[in-house]
Amino acid sequence: MRNFYLFAVLALASLSAFAGNPDRQGEAGAYELLLNPFARSAGLASMTTSNVAGAEAMRINVAGIGRVNGLEVNVSNMQYLVGTDISMNAIGIAAPMKNGAAFGVTIAALTFGDIPLTTTSTPEGNGATFTPTFFHIGLGYSKTFDEKISVGVGLRFISQQIFNASATGFAVDAGVQYVSGEEDEFKLGISLRNVGLGMRFSGDGISTQFDEPADGRFTLTGKNNVADFDLPFQLNIGTSYDVNIDQDNKVVLIANFTSNAFSRDNIGGGIEYSFRDFFMIRGGYNAEVGVAAGSFEAPLTRGLAAGASAAIPLGGIDTGRKRYLYIDYAYRPTRIYDGNHNIGLRLNL
Repeated sequence: MRNFYLFAVLALASLSAFAGNPDRQGEAGAYELLLNPFARSAGLASMTTSNVAGAEAMRINVAGIGRVNGLEVNVSNMQYLVGTDISMNAIGIAAPMKNGAAFGVTIAALTFGDIPLTTTSTPEGNGATFTPTFFHIGLGYSKTFDEKISVGVGLRFISQQIFNASATGFAVDAGVQYVSGEEDEFKLGISLRNVGLGMRFSGDGISTQFDEPADGRFTLTGKNNVADFDLPFQLNIGTSYDVNIDQDNKVVLIANFTSNAFSRDNIGGGIEYSFRDFFMIRGGYNAEVGVAAGSFEAPLTRGLAAGASAAIPLGGIDTGRKRYLYIDYAYRPTRIYDGNHNIGLRLNL
């Protein structure tokens, strides 16, 4: 318990240092780190800092990796801004080990479709195309103490490649979850995400060729100066409460606050209804602090999120552990294009 309070104090203290700052909007890069491909938590606008569990915890709060009964495999696809051909595919694995420890791994790739290749001499393109490649590989470890406090840390390798220029970097995540109550109905979570050094693009794509200024008989190649860009640091603080109506029906209430180092802060809440862990429906609203809805500065997403999950029982029930295949779906409307759609398959063994 002492370690949890220490982490909470440090996280709250960092609020003043990394509080939301709209003047720094756009100064960071690698914003795909903030996209959540996993449908279950996306249906609550990724506000599940306190109660996220399994492989998708690698994207929200790494402390929740081990809060699953057995091995979990999660495969998801997110169609981002439908109509732009942008999508993210991800696979995550969470594996509990002995003595409350757990290990997690995720691989996510962002695709943009085929983009016409243009140059200064062919601004309309010449029929050739290219496809940027953005992907991440994350490793995480969590440890649960006395079945009440979970602490986790994760490391993510980041790679971005655009034609003949690329950038690589590393980000560190850390988190803690605390559960309390006779039936562990109260949960509290804190997570730090995307802590790391800046990234910088390099390669032939940032060089420029020009004629030798004296008589133009030679072609010279000059290297352009490229600045570093920061990672989109976040601090999340969330809480949830399980209302156990009876043995078959449960309602989960959640609230979450996000402090962004390079944009305004976010605050929101949501609700999830579960019937016998076979069917779940959820929804929430997450808004930027200090921005009026419909204004020019309003975020791309409209704040709303909704989703559902259905379970298919699998055979081979042994040692009291049930095996399920979950189908997850989530949707978030956006101000432009046709919103974000998430769909995933989650296997619990």
